[in-house]
Amino acid sequence: QVQLVESGGGSVQAGGSLRLSCAAFGYTYSTYYMCMGWFRQAPGQEREWVATIDSYGDTSYVASAKGRFTIYQDNAKNTLYLQMNSLEPADTGMYYCAAALITGYCLVLPNHFGYWGQGTQVTVSS
Repeated sequence: QVQLVESGGGSVQAGGSLRLSCAAFGYTYSTYYMCMGWFRQAPGQEREWVATIDSYGDTSYVASAKGRFTIYQDNAKNTLYLQMNSLEPADTGMYYCAAALITGYCLVLPNHFGYWGQGTQVTVSS
């Protein structure tokens, strides 16, 4: 059974940094093609795509995250990361990691992903 466990959220002031981690259990990163992603959801809003990375290391970011966030993975540790710098209050929300396995491609729609973590809260104050 595939499980994703996020950590690293917290409260920071605007301009600060956080690194989110997503440990994967139940499959090995390098075995199958996969698309891994980070999404966030603010209260009362829909879940929003933030960044994705596939097995080839190709990355995509939402426009507001470009230049500030970096998504990367450590295959040896079966862990996905999201380094977030220059955080803004608009970045506040629950952050979820997600996995789409053996799809052959990487989309940014939530329903593309079959596995989700429980979320980790990020709060940025002004």
